[in-house]
Amino acid sequence: MGARAIEQPNEWARLGFAPGQALRMFGMRRSGNHAIANWLQRNATTGRSVFLNNCKPATDPLKSFRAIELDGELVSHQIAQKDLASVAGTAGDGAMLLISYEDVTTAEFAPKRAVSGPFDETLLSGDVLIYRSFLNWAASLLKKMQANTGYSLLRRNAILLHSIDIYSGVLRQVEQAETLQHTCICYDDWMRDESYRAAILNQLNLPVRDNTLGRVQRYGGGSSFQKEADSVDKLQTNRRWQQMAEEPEFAAVLQLAAHDTALTDRLERLFPRDAALLARIAGANSQSEKVRK
Repeated sequence: MGARAIEQPNEWARLGFAPGQALRMFGMRRSGNHAIANWLQRNATTGRSVFLNNCKPATDPLKSFRAIELDGELVSHQIAQKDLASVAGTAGDGAMLLISYEDVTTAEFAPKRAVSGPFDETLLSGDVLIYRSFLNWAASLLKKMQANTGYSLLRRNAILLHSIDIYSGVLRQVEQAETLQHTCICYDDWMRDESYRAAILNQLNLPVRDNTLGRVQRYGGGSSFQKEADSVDKLQTNRRWQQMAEEPEFAAVLQLAAHDTALTDRLERLFPRDAALLARIAGANSQSEKVRK
């Protein structure tokens, strides 16, 4: 009798192909998630990829994705939801599978629940954690929400403060990356350093096929500040906080953040310039309190 065929995992049967790389990606909104996702897809080993964007936490990512790309291009979400294999399967065995989550970390679910629900995590090649310098990230997120007329001042700042708490948890995981076996990508470094990008690809066992920054991704309305920009290298992403420096809302949020020692301690180690500015803000507030008393 011939050798029995190796049974394909149920996940890959539903997906329609057996991935060469199956990566799971985490990052806060406005952290360059989609630019980095597009870059990863452009450097897929076979040149083919499937991207399941912004999956719902604690559920099956093969069912709960909010958008789907094939080889970096959006395809019908409606068709893929009904029959994922008919859409994703065209990528062929060996293609990259990229699954993304936004505004969540694995620590929020472990050990009682899995962030990917029933999906067999042993099938994953690795986890990628994206993070961005605090001041530029917070400025970009606030700017994005200010454009939403459905948000009152109090509502958007409540959302921003909650997001900062999650962001602090992301930094904690960055510091635990070796233990957690996460591949961490700092968006700020990714933007400015081609060799940094190449080193990350090497860490993920991916070839350097296209190490450019690529085009601006239009998820979430594209850039919060530069709607006209058509390439990532034209974005002034390292100046976002300066562009919001005169905003009373931004100043109020920074004043609160400056007194969160869990956040500021992590910033001192990972983004010392941001930590120094927050320390000055906290000092100024303390002096103001003494004057009032």
